[in-house]
Amino acid sequence: MLGKSPAWQDADGACSGYLVEDGDTCLLVDCGSGVFSKLRRFRDYVDVDAIVITHMHADHFLDLIPFACALTYAPRQQPVPVERWPGTDNPACPQLLVPSGATEILRTIASAGGQPYLLDQAFAMTEYDTAAPIAIGTLNVRFQPVPHFLPSNAIQVRSTGAPPRRFTFGADHGPTHALEGFADDSDLLILEATLPRPERDGPRGHLTPGEAGEHAARCNAARLVLTHISDELDWDWALVEARRSFDGPVEIAREGAVYEV
Repeated sequence: MLGKSPAWQDADGACSGYLVEDGDTCLLVDCGSGVFSKLRRFRDYVDVDAIVITHMHADHFLDLIPFACALTYAPRQQPVPVERWPGTDNPACPQLLVPSGATEILRTIASAGGQPYLLDQAFAMTEYDTAAPIAIGTLNVRFQPVPHFLPSNAIQVRSTGAPPRRFTFGADHGPTHALEGFADDSDLLILEATLPRPERDGPRGHLTPGEAGEHAARCNAARLVLTHISDELDWDWALVEARRSFDGPVEIAREGAVYEV
């Protein structure tokens, strides 16, 4: 768990970022504000195989910019030797899997710094089809569109080992039945719990902790972790709310926590 904050970081925190490891395979799910520095505590960034972005809100992708800068300018990534680094003809170039339309958004943002193709050059960037599973090493990734203020995609990461294990992340979403079937019987279900109460008017884009518990119960999840929740909320209250409808284990996401599946 690299980052669990909502759109504004907790004190010393980071926004959405989840490191999934299975043997030698390393997948980063979301790369929001502050996540790149947290990643470096636990994993060498050149060893990340792929990054999947669930949706194009800044708290889920903005640290792709420093990540791209590291892949572009770090001494180890250069073809000529410098102190400590021998030079390389094969610099790291992780896969970057982004939603439809994200490539142009990222180029527009990078253009503000005069480098519109910074991310194209640092990553092997592909816009994914939500109907098509993707294999990343020993992991298989599936997508499910969920309702938010812009297109957002829950993801399920499944190991190819025996027995297969399933981790589902709902991304940002309002109340929905879209996770039913997709997230059923997940060994680990991580759902957002942003709101102390439902939005008063307009479209729903987030869940309360109680609603997260209801979703986990309908999906028969083995374990629920509440994320995208601010340190300004009472976490004991949030746990009580989630447990009203979900009788399995419930935790509040903590940066640095490890959840074995």
